[in-house]
Amino acid sequence: MASPTKTKTLTAACHCRNVHFNITIPTASLPLDVHLCHCSLCRYTHGTFCTFHANLPEGVEPEFIAPSSMSDLTPYTHPQGHSVGYFCSTCGCNIGCRDSVWVISSAIFDANRDEPIWKINEHIFASAAPSGDLARLLPRVGAHQLHVSHDPASISSKGQTTANEYANEVLRAECHCGGVSFDIARPRREFIEDPANSDWVPPGEEQKWRGVIEVCDDCRLVNGVNLAGWIFVPTDHMSPPPGENLALGTSKAYQSSEGVLRSFCDRCGATVFYSCVDRPHVLDVSVGILRAPEGVMATTWAVWKMANIGREDGRRYDAEFTKALIEGVDDWVGKNGQATVDKVVN
Repeated sequence: MASPTKTKTLTAACHCRNVHFNITIPTASLPLDVHLCHCSLCRYTHGTFCTFHANLPEGVEPEFIAPSSMSDLTPYTHPQGHSVGYFCSTCGCNIGCRDSVWVISSAIFDANRDEPIWKINEHIFASAAPSGDLARLLPRVGAHQLHVSHDPASISSKGQTTANEYANEVLRAECHCGGVSFDIARPRREFIEDPANSDWVPPGEEQKWRGVIEVCDDCRLVNGVNLAGWIFVPTDHMSPPPGENLALGTSKAYQSSEGVLRSFCDRCGATVFYSCVDRPHVLDVSVGILRAPEGVMATTWAVWKMANIGREDGRRYDAEFTKALIEGVDDWVGKNGQATVDKVVN
């Protein structure tokens, strides 16, 4: 009699836990290779630098834990795409997509990171994100050098901003489906000269907004990826500005904690805004919907720093990845002459 196949059960949940499921993996298939996908479809449907995805073995599917079910997910299909993406209808967390097999987000699992469950292995479609910033920022995790694929046939999205469009006066922000779309202006003189606004415009960089890269649990579980990027922009520098409860186009709001409101596109799932009661006039705009022609990190518009708040979350969840990211950001900041700031307000 053949020995039974050894398996391991992994549990995943989004931030609101309306989406809650197990997957049962043959141990012979572990660790699962995780790829960081930089294609515009992934960036514009998640609102993030990239996605953290792993192909599940054939026949392995989410086993929903009641009362959670597929009905708690919203599907989104790109007009020229073959796979169907799914995100939580309540908090917007992207869990992955399904074609012939499931391609799942590795960031929403509570797996013990000391076990060989996931292996971050490569950057794919890096050329789809102009200048490939994150692939350069994260060349390795631990001792493992990540492979980088620059495939020119990567999926593109409608409305990709060109270098000449908008000149340098405004920065377009738009989700994949176009349901949420607005322009960001550069800091205005009267805003810069008000001492109360010193947190939002970096010293010596008066044409740019402050940006942070975050690894906190809340951001991970509403985005479905290991890291989030935000630039801080006052609502009066957005056109059109969001309305009450962050209403803008097809956006939907979600209260992730007391005094904190987030929004995502209710049609394609992209994270859009973060808002808190301490600074209602300044919103965090998710980096993945920015259409800066110079690259996904919008370096002519933003000055970046690794956020201090949330680092312990990142170290607890995946210490090796978080260490590599912090080192990569510090190195990138130094080489690119980006100003550094001590106060992080997210």
